[in-house]
Amino acid sequence: MLLNVQGQEAYCYTGGKPFNPELPTVVFIHGAQNDHSVWILQTRYFAHHGFGVLAVDLPGHGRSKGAPLPSVEAMSDWLLALLDAAGVQKASLVGHSMGSLIALESAFRAPERISRLALVGTAYPMRVSDALLDASKNQEQVAIDMVNIWSHTSIAQKPSCPGPGFYVMNGSQRLMQHIARKNPAQVFYTDFSACNAYANGEAAAHSVACPTLLLLGKRDMMTPPKATATLTKAIAGCQVVQIDNCGHSLMAEQPDAVLDALYDFMRR
Repeated sequence: MLLNVQGQEAYCYTGGKPFNPELPTVVFIHGAQNDHSVWILQTRYFAHHGFGVLAVDLPGHGRSKGAPLPSVEAMSDWLLALLDAAGVQKASLVGHSMGSLIALESAFRAPERISRLALVGTAYPMRVSDALLDASKNQEQVAIDMVNIWSHTSIAQKPSCPGPGFYVMNGSQRLMQHIARKNPAQVFYTDFSACNAYANGEAAAHSVACPTLLLLGKRDMMTPPKATATLTKAIAGCQVVQIDNCGHSLMAEQPDAVLDALYDFMRR
């Protein structure tokens, strides 16, 4: 589905069914140097089981036009404008990594519009090392390789991946390379800089009043579970679920476990 958001064309994947704003809406927000495709399994299931689905491509990512936005706050404003364009008054948000910060900030800015929050592979603060920031700016393929290695556990390596002929790490690498080729702007560096600079997470977490799930990979090296301490202390009554044999790329490494956790949380 294509929408006009802040004067630019924005793409949302709707899970293989026409979007119906009368259904409970769940918005899926991808992370840095990714697009809506990281949510394919989860979004298709939700769309065929009673939910309206919007899996966004952030500006400069995937099929959405425009330059990548420079801050989490700007991405949150864009997301809320997208809800307006889609005719959605209230929605549940599911965000992965950078997307989790966007979801958190959106709940801070418009609490009356957010029904539930699911923060996947999250952390606050979401610091990015100087070495990785520099690589994303000056040696993008090196940054892609670094993130790809750190985001996966051994289950993703050939031949241990359970899907014959399917290579999880290679799929992730190709997606990041595709984003880099499609947009000449420094998308990776812009995304990482936004994560690194975001400073409102603790205040936003204290303000959260809706049911909240933190869905984490036990072996995540990018946003390790211990890095959620600020969020778990600040968000009253939040539920924490950790998935075994799983790193930062939760949706690719343990797609069924991620789907089960999200669907159980959203349908309650």
